Amino acid sequence: MRLRTPLALLGAAVLVFLGPPLLTTGGGAETGTRIPGLRFMVPNTPGGGYDITARTAARNAEDAGLTPNIEVFNLPGAGGTVGLTRLVSEHGNGKLAMSMGLGVVGAVRSNHAPTTLADTTPIARLTEEQDVVVVAKDSPYRTVDELIDAWKEHPGKLPVGGGSAPGGPDHLAPMLMARAAGISPKDVNYIPFDGGGELLASILGNKVAFGVSGVGEYLDQIRSGELRLLAVTGPERVDGLDAPTLQEAGYDVNFTNWRGIVAPPGLTDAERDKLIRLAEALHDSPEWRKSLRENGWDDAFLTGDRFGAFLDAQDRRVVSVLKELGL
Repeated sequence: MRLRTPLALLGAAVLVFLGPPLLTTGGGAETGTRIPGLRFMVPNTPGGGYDITARTAARNAEDAGLTPNIEVFNLPGAGGTVGLTRLVSEHGNGKLAMSMGLGVVGAVRSNHAPTTLADTTPIARLTEEQDVVVVAKDSPYRTVDELIDAWKEHPGKLPVGGGSAPGGPDHLAPMLMARAAGISPKDVNYIPFDGGGELLASILGNKVAFGVSGVGEYLDQIRSGELRLLAVTGPERVDGLDAPTLQEAGYDVNFTNWRGIVAPPGLTDAERDKLIRLAEALHDSPEWRKSLRENGWDDAFLTGDRFGAFLDAQDRRVVSVLKELGL
């Protein structure tokens, strides 16, 4: 287990293994994972982390024979809280789930949303991943030190973009960077976008000086050279990517994000358990293991009530860190 500082605990994951694989030769029919008509909501725009996670999970579940024809659809708005409100309104709907993560926790707080994650049925936390600090390929900043030196000189004139609302991971990571560099978080010009897909166009178009988002969202653009990777926010370098951690570069930041699945309130025990069994079987499938490697995601599996307790702790932690940063 990696040791974390108190601030780094925000978004950190503890690996939990829940016994032997549930997948049998009978596939979804015998393990009780088949949910015909299952719909998977993404509460932000296509191309973002929630979207990639949902579509990958749906494809892997289908390929593994766990359940057929999962419909993935997007309902963006207000950092994920529009989708959250829709989910909570679907009381008792055992054939609907929502992809979510730390960004929704922050958006609930920053938008004073009328519904919260406490109103949902927790199903599973799936992944943990680092954020990346990226610029366009024609950016004048070739190293994280060059970027931060310019940022310190004129913090308000170098806007940073993130794919989450204030309080979400793509907001908190640059705020922690700023503080570590001696910049007041209140002076940072943060521009929120509704997911990494929307953010990407602004980075490539030099509408923001740099962007912060999940590593899995921009792997293709980094590898193709469209984006220049300057640093990663977690405790270790990402395999296959040539960039230091912020700590290696001399900035005391150790930050990771996570993503998971919640369902509407009011499910029967049988409906809740079937969704959890589906998540468990997905987690144990070779298809999902391959996707974890390909997307640079760390396994952070946690289900049911334990995931619910984690969500409650994350909500308290977001409030604490925002206060600590003076935001």
